Amino acid sequence: MKEDMDRAREDALLFFAGHPQVYPLYRTLEEELLRRWPQTGIKVQKTQIAFTDRHIYACVSFLRAKRKAELPEHYFVLTLGLGYPLASERVAAKTEPYPGRWTTHIVLSGPEELDEELYGWVEQAHELARWK
Repeated sequence: MKEDMDRAREDALLFFAGHPQVYPLYRTLEEELLRRWPQTGIKVQKTQIAFTDRHIYACVSFLRAKRKAELPEHYFVLTLGLGYPLASERVAAKTEPYPGRWTTHIVLSGPEELDEELYGWVEQAHELARWK
């Protein structure tokens, strides 16, 4: 398990090679998700980093979830799978790929955005992924 985590961290560092300014923010998010849900698996892919616990509950990517002019200079997108359309100004985009399943994109660019409101949403996505 430790070897898998070490590999995931190495791969995440490579994933963020073109965006080193937000890598520390990602690490803070990753550490908190692992603290809250130690059984979380991390899979680094070409276009996203997936956090799993039975199923994917959160992803980090560089998706352009808003028009370029509306995005901060340095950011990443946290995508959550929720069972309802999240009504918040923090949501950059949301879609309902099938009934009762909402894909929600949140742009993150600073440590102040990693707050209890955000982690509450992640917890809801985590629960949905574990029991769907």
